[in-house]
Amino acid sequence: MPTLTEPQIAAILAPYLPASPEILPKLSLYLDLLLKWNARTNLTAIREPEEIVRRHFGESLFAAQYLGLCPTLLDFGSGAGFPGLPIAILKPEIAVTLAESQNKKATFLREVIRTLQLPNAEVWGSRVETMPDPRSFHTVTLRAVDNMAAAIAAACPRASHELLLLTSTHPAMPPEFTPEPPIPIPESQSTILLRAIRNS
Repeated sequence: MPTLTEPQIAAILAPYLPASPEILPKLSLYLDLLLKWNARTNLTAIREPEEIVRRHFGESLFAAQYLGLCPTLLDFGSGAGFPGLPIAILKPEIAVTLAESQNKKATFLREVIRTLQLPNAEVWGSRVETMPDPRSFHTVTLRAVDNMAAAIAAACPRASHELLLLTSTHPAMPPEFTPEPPIPIPESQSTILLRAIRNS
């Protein structure tokens, strides 16, 4: 499968992110790893490199711009690393934990972190519910999880400040969080970015 050059990746990402040429080498390497692994193990249903960059990289990087001062982030049900890994690449000041209970996907995430040399990223290779009780994160992200309502319920205790959802629905938020108006994702008919801030 033909891969994409860095200028091609930059052109696809233009609607989602102001020019950030310094991240292109890492994104290119990430794309190559994802295509290679996806050929033998199902990490993502999206197979076309352009669509992977648009849907996975673009939407994740778009969400990253709404994080503000975020020291720690938990990517709940990270899958192939979205949105957590593009956030870790764009914002090295954020300590990103990728929670992924499927062993093959967790192994892939560790390989990406090692290959891209991302000291600010780590993998929690189990269910979020099994994390030690006191452990919390400034922001918890959720994207394309199987059961959004159950995931939100499990994510809430871990989010000290906000939930950040990439979703095509408007899920109900628990009373301790106040949702902000949804933000449309560029070039998407259905996906929105939904922030919910913990009530002080």
